[in-house]
Parts: sequence; structure tokens; C-alpha cells
Amino acid sequence: MRILFTLLFLASLQPLFAQKSTMGLQQIKADVVYLASDYLEGRETGEPGEQKAAEYIAWRYRQLGLAPAGDHGSWFQEFPFFEKKAHGDNPHDLKEGIGKNVIGFLDKGADHTIVIGAHYDHLGYSGQGSLHAGEPAIHNGADDNASGIAAMFWMAKVLGDKPINNNVLFIAFSGEEKGLFGSKAFVDKPTVDLAKVNYMINMDMVGKLNEEKSLVINAVGTSPLFKENLEAIKVDDINIVTTESGIGPSDHTSFYLKDIPCLHFFTGNHKHYHKPTDDVEIVNFPGIRSVADFILDLINRLDDDGKIAFSKTKDEQKDKQVSAFKVTLGVMPDYVYQGKGMRIDGVLSDRPAENAGLKDGDIVIKMGDLEVKDIYGYMDALSKFKKGDKTKVVVLRGKDELIKKVTF
Repeated sequence: MRILFTLLFLASLQPLFAQKSTMGLQQIKADVVYLASDYLEGRETGEPGEQKAAEYIAWRYRQLGLAPAGDHGSWFQEFPFFEKKAHGDNPHDLKEGIGKNVIGFLDKGADHTIVIGAHYDHLGYSGQGSLHAGEPAIHNGADDNASGIAAMFWMAKVLGDKPINNNVLFIAFSGEEKGLFGSKAFVDKPTVDLAKVNYMINMDMVGKLNEEKSLVINAVGTSPLFKENLEAIKVDDINIVTTESGIGPSDHTSFYLKDIPCLHFFTGNHKHYHKPTDDVEIVNFPGIRSVADFILDLINRLDDDGKIAFSKTKDEQKDKQVSAFKVTLGVMPDYVYQGKGMRIDGVLSDRPAENAGLKDGDIVIKMGDLEVKDIYGYMDALSKFKKGDKTKVVVLRGKDELIKKVTF
């Protein structure tokens, strides 16, 4: 209760007539601070921290005037999940458990419904998928994905006060980190008529908007109306980077596979991804609101278009797939970078890149004799090497061009 009181106090600090520069930021921060606190122990699906997070989300839904839209008139939709047991050698020896989605409904008396979703689960104490090399530690997942939940709450507040021609279903998914279990469970056993769902918005990691204000929007090819409307939006100098495919490693994929138009909003990967350092200190809170306001602008633009058309897309990642990697450079690529080469967002410890003296922010432009024009050129070049190979990697560091000797 002390934590809850603190959050209420933080929210009360917001001025009654706040300007856009501060509007909603105190509450966005309060939501992220709570969801990414050690008290929730990393919000792993099926664990007590997930239950605490689910209760908080239901409480915020109630505050925002939403109606319960889970099973049996509740806020929750439970689902089974399974995963390979940690340290187990038998692939058929599975851990089973129960997770829960948290679902709220904004009734506008409309014929169609927009789904706005974000996953709230994370990795607990160094769960499967962690990139942390040390002793087990709480992974608070501030960007991944407390940021998406906070953005969803802000959108619920704005849309609650706005006359629109669609109902809105808000879903906080669990089980995403273990394999999209929550979103799959929802589309297989929906609590609303899927035929009346207009389109789906997914926010996964929207808390690290960079200085270039690059916002990745995936799945823009899933409706013919998306791209032209997205390109027309001007909010807080955001620059969009788009991909077409409806298939990706987040919850929008479950909706795409049911022929529902969808979009995935993402501010990019970073060196804190799936590590204990993904905590409140790294979050760009004004950026969260900017992303949410960008999406609200899109909803407004589509509001008079009725039920929008769905389009099948090609699997771009499959089209661009390269040979299987035999080695790793040991870096986290900057996926929102649009310049020439592959910019390094993070260097992993005790890997070839660190050993060669590569640093965060370096831009790889050549590996051996192979030019690196973009992220796909980097992956193609990397696939040519095997363990024990030595090569020269050319990088740009500021205005300087450096040559580094790498041993894989």
C-alpha cells in the first residue's frame, strides 16, 4: 500500500491545467516506476510478480473508466503456457503454468472496435531469453515493456474524453516473452467478436526514443490505409522507419494471422535489452508520450474510414534471410539507424567486438572485403566467417575511420 500511495502522490503533482510539455508525464512515470520496481520481481508469467502487475493494471483500468472485458465479467483472461525447464536436458520435460491477460473496454456505442495492446510480462530473475551473464538478478523491464503499458494508459485517458467512431479494447498481454502465449490465447478464445475488430495497435518497447526521434513501425503493409496516413503525421518531430510484414516477434503477429490489420510501434533495441539494466533510469518519458500521441493522431485520421481493409504481406525477414551464423561479433545493432553501415548500440562483454576495441556508437562499414551498407549487409557479411577466423573491421567513430582486428 505504501508503494500505491507513493504513486498516487506522484500523479497528484501534475498541474490541473498542464501544458503539453508536462501533460501526463507524471502519471506515465508513476506507471513505469511501479511496473519496473523490484517489488514486482521482473513480472515473469505465472509468478507472483505477474499477479501484482495484473492487479495494478486492473486498478488503473478502473481509474480510467474502462469496463471489465475478461472472462466471466472480470478484468482477467487466464491461459496455460509451457516452456522448457531451465537446465534440463530433455526437450520434452516442460514447465507448465497459468498466465493472465488484463482486458478493459471503452464503449463508444460503435459497430467496430480497435484493439490497443502491450505486453506487461518480463523475465523475472534472469529467465529464459536473458542476456545477463552474471548471477541471477531481477530484470525489471522498464522499456520492455512497462513503457508500452504506460503509453496504453495515456491513450485510454485521452480516448475516454474524445468522441470517436470506434470502441476500444485495451489488452495487457502476458506470456509474450515465453512465446506470444497471451495474444495467441486471446485470438483463439476472444472475449469480443473478432469479426468486429477494426485493427490492432501493438506497443512493445516504446521507452527509448532517441535523439533522432526514430520510431520503427512494423506491419504497415497489413492495410492499404496505413502507410499514407502514417507518413502524413507530424508529431514532436518523430521520424518513422517502416517495414511491411505482419509477421514479427511480438503480439501483433497473433492478430495478423487472424487477418486483422495491425501495427507494431517500437523505438529500437539497445544495450540494456533483456538485462537487469533495463530500468527506470534509461527511459525517455516524454518519448513515451510522443509515441502515444503519434498513435492517437493515426486513430483520429482513420476514424471516419469505417472498417479498414486487410492486406496479406510477404515475410520480409524470410526474404532477406542470410546463411546461418557460425560466429557472433558480440554487438547489439541499432535497428532504427538509417544511415550507411551498421551502427553499434551496445558492445557485449568479453566478445570479439569488445576484445577488438569496438565501442557503442561505432558504425561498421566494412568486414574483411565485404562492404556493409546496412543491417542486412552486416548479417550477410557475418555469415561468411567461422570460429577462429581473423579479419579487419572498418568503423566510423565520429569523423574518424578506424580499422580494428577481430578474431572470431
